[in-house]
Order: sequence, then structure tokens, then C-alpha cells
Amino acid sequence: MAPKQHMHIRFLGTGTSQGVPVIACNCAVCQSQNPLDKRLRCSILITVRDTTFVIDAGPDFRQQMLRENITDIDAILLTHEHKDHIAGLDDIRPFNFLKQKAIDVFAEQRVIDAIKQEFSYVFAKEKYPGIPIMNIHPISETQFSYKSIPISPIRVLHWNLPILGFRIQSLAYISDASYIAPKELQKLENLDVLIINALRFKKHYSHFNVEDALAIVEQVKPKQAYFTHISHLMGFHEQVQQQLPTHVHLAYDGLTLTI
Repeated sequence: MAPKQHMHIRFLGTGTSQGVPVIACNCAVCQSQNPLDKRLRCSILITVRDTTFVIDAGPDFRQQMLRENITDIDAILLTHEHKDHIAGLDDIRPFNFLKQKAIDVFAEQRVIDAIKQEFSYVFAKEKYPGIPIMNIHPISETQFSYKSIPISPIRVLHWNLPILGFRIQSLAYISDASYIAPKELQKLENLDVLIINALRFKKHYSHFNVEDALAIVEQVKPKQAYFTHISHLMGFHEQVQQQLPTHVHLAYDGLTLTI
């Protein structure tokens, strides 16, 4: 087994599909001036050695890259095909131009088919100059490696849509889940950090709520857990954090971790 490498994690976005604040919403959370209550669409950046992954590239991808001063990425892992997770793929173009390289994109075949439909100009036979350059890699539930780094997909359900989370070394990242089968929970054992979606306190049909997410944390027992994919209906960041166990944290945009 290869020795564990230090991993740097940066939360690019911790919000749900509408972000926080929500357009035209006058609720107290959306009107909050606390930067911890401002959430772009859900995405994360992971660096192992000199290799940098992004998980999901939603509509805020450009803004996230600029805010965090990201100057290079190697690959994008996609959990599923909903627009809040793929809409920013066109904005890989500066990395193509400045670094003179394609960006590797890993996704299930169903997600690849959706990308080819949404970004048809990228895959046209006669390509328009300046389009994004992607190397598309189909994946399944089977472990794969990228630049000698093992990546284990985690099968979860987003209501009735099968999507993927990912485990890289002692980190697991799961967004948009509403169910994880027992055999997939076994893949989440012995984690340093579990990042998992928790939409709000009230039950939801296609996302874990706080109670659901805490039950997963209790079952798999990571050293630390971070909740993401958070709705404005969750409440104020600082008030929610006070209600969580000491090893469970409400993630926020720009949060960085090293494990």
C-alpha cells in the first residue's frame, strides 16, 4: 500500500442549488451580513502532492477560482449531472489556454451523456476555436487511480437518482445524498474527515437533513465531520454550530483543512 500523502482541502462552495442568499429572498439568513452565511454552490478543491482535483463545477466555478486564486487544476470529479454541479465546466478554458493542457473529467456514463448534450459544441466534429478542452474518463463504482492516487467512488441515492461520492485516502466527500446502502457505508470506515450534505433541520425527500447526517456520522465514526450543501432554511451558521457535537462542523465557503 502506498504511503498516505498529506492532503489539503478547500471548500469552494457549501450552499445548495440556489446558493445563499437565495434570489429575492428576504429571510433573516439571506439578509445576514455574516460572511459565514454566504454560500456559493457546492464544490470542493483537494490537493494531494502536486495533483489538484475539484469535485463538481457548478455555476459559481469561475467566481470560486478567482476568489481562491486557483491558478491550476488537473482533474474534475463529477458526482452527478444536475446543473448546480456541472454548469461551470465551460470555465475550464483559462486553464486550457494558460497551461496548454486539457482538463481530465471523471464521471459516470449517464453524466457524460448529459455533458455531451449540455456542452455539445465541445464535442462537435468541427470544433469552434477556443472551446473547453476536456479529456473525458468514464467511471463506475470501481476504484480507479489518477496519477497514482486511488479514488474510491461511493454509491449513494439522491432521491431515486444514483449518484457518486468519493473517497480519497482518509477523506470522503458526499453531496446530495438521501440514502447510503450498508455496503457503501463500509467504504466510509476509518476516515479522518467525512464531508456530507445536511440541507436543513426539517426532513427533505432528496437530501439528508441534520438528523440524517448526524446518524451517518455516528455510524461510521470519522475523526471529524463537516456538513455541506446547506440551505438558507438551515439557519444562521453560528447558531447552528452551537447545536452540533464538538467533532461535527458546519462548513463554510473558503474553509481550509489539512489532513
